[in-house]
Amino acid sequence: MDAVENRPVKAGMGVDVGGHQGLSWISWGLRLLGIGPLLILLALVGVIATLTPDFLKPGNIANIVSQTAVIAIVAIGQHLVILTRGIDLSVGANLALATVMGGLLYREVDSAFLVMLAMVATGGLVGAINGIAYIFGRLPHPFIITLAMLSICRGLALELAVGHTTMRGMPEAIASVGGASSFGIPNAFFIVIGVALLVFVMAKAMVWGRWTYAVGGQPEAARRMGIPVKGVLISTYVISGLCAGIGAVVLAGRTEAASPLYGNLLELDTIAAVIIGGASFLGGRGHLGHALVGAVMIGVIRNALNLLGVDVFFQMIAIGLIIVIAVEADVLRNHLEARARVVQAARAS
Repeated sequence: MDAVENRPVKAGMGVDVGGHQGLSWISWGLRLLGIGPLLILLALVGVIATLTPDFLKPGNIANIVSQTAVIAIVAIGQHLVILTRGIDLSVGANLALATVMGGLLYREVDSAFLVMLAMVATGGLVGAINGIAYIFGRLPHPFIITLAMLSICRGLALELAVGHTTMRGMPEAIASVGGASSFGIPNAFFIVIGVALLVFVMAKAMVWGRWTYAVGGQPEAARRMGIPVKGVLISTYVISGLCAGIGAVVLAGRTEAASPLYGNLLELDTIAAVIIGGASFLGGRGHLGHALVGAVMIGVIRNALNLLGVDVFFQMIAIGLIIVIAVEADVLRNHLEARARVVQAARAS
């Protein structure tokens, strides 16, 4: 009898059932952490829709999409930079400079293609300068060079803009990209989807994507494995700059103007979007789709505060608080995931 009682209990019987149930609960908990940003967005939409019936009207939804498009596009580039333990503080000023360069060219050449090319190329050039200066200048952190470029780009935009202010007018094709709709959906939405799909394919189908996660997760290990760490880092800043240039095209099209004042505090919105989406300042972790969810969340909050008649200054306070909460949530998420994975590994062994 004792021999029978002392035999190991098979899976599905006795104590092991509790162990497997524990593993199941942990697995579900990790999955919920993974889709947390989307759940928060859905809950937020539900609360706002209850507070203001106008929120879910088709016209307002289209307005949210148009206003969020620029944040979403630029957040895609910011996501890659943060994924590699960096930060790009120059995106807002870069966008403003890009619109000014496009506006100046439009005064000389009535070509939508060339104007768009000028904006995107300006953004990419600023991104390349950020990356090259950070890597080959051996700066301790990209915060330094991107902060400097924020000031440089804003100053250049103000100096180059005619009258140091907004320049009206954009080619019709650009106005259509930023301000028109197709099938009842703002064209800006399709631009966001196009940029997101392109970056997603690059991250998933190309070895560059694996390199990016490796460089963000363990830079020294990535270097020992032969991964071109410097090239990967520079590429993320170039893409961030290109995204700022594409965002400039969308914003200039929506407003049919170029302005050195555009993009003010855009860097904070994009950083908040990426962190709310679950990326980590420690690098190596993040999902592009979650970054887009974070961008939509920023747009939804801004729109809701406008509908509720909240003063613009309090809106700035709200966004600042959101950034603090997002960073604290990232710390808590890291702690919970680490604890959960330790328990999962212990029970599985």
